[in-house]
Amino acid sequence: MSGYHALGMCVSGAGVVLRDMMSSGFATCRLSLTPRQMQEALTPGHLKKAKLMFFFTRYPSSTLLKTYFLDVQFSRCITSQLIKWFSNFREFYYIQVEKFARQALLEGVVDACTLQVSRDSELFRALNMHYNKGNDFEVPGRFLEVASLTLQEFFSAVRAGKDADPSWKKPIYKIISKLDSDIPEGFKAAGCSQELLHS
Repeated sequence: MSGYHALGMCVSGAGVVLRDMMSSGFATCRLSLTPRQMQEALTPGHLKKAKLMFFFTRYPSSTLLKTYFLDVQFSRCITSQLIKWFSNFREFYYIQVEKFARQALLEGVVDACTLQVSRDSELFRALNMHYNKGNDFEVPGRFLEVASLTLQEFFSAVRAGKDADPSWKKPIYKIISKLDSDIPEGFKAAGCSQELLHS
């Protein structure tokens, strides 16, 4: 699976520098502009914040992202990078859910409704470790409901043999895309404060 690595070119009259940050392939675009209060590059702190936001929204629009990263000076490059992050978040999410759906089928599960994602489930632990590595944020219950439905949809599709069709996942994506919930206002603050993480 591809990591958080998106290379691209950003054009600006003031010039642009594209560089990689961290061993994870985290890419950032820095604009050569005059000093301002707003940050001109995405930071590891922004990545952490975006991962936590995924618990509420899987398919954020660029307009929504701009309202929750108020400390960032948006450009085409910055917007593209944020969109790419959420694309990668979804990729990991769906890969994990599909894996557990297939595992349940092999274990003899026949009723999709019996598949529930609880806080002590192996699937939740895998997802929580990825998006909330420090486990310092209380994952909303709504995310568990969405994850459970996603698991059931994948299980039902695989059990019915729909995975023989190359586009079999698209109907599932469409269902999940409609289940985004409101992001708490606290996420609009710059960075992720301890108050937010423990709220």
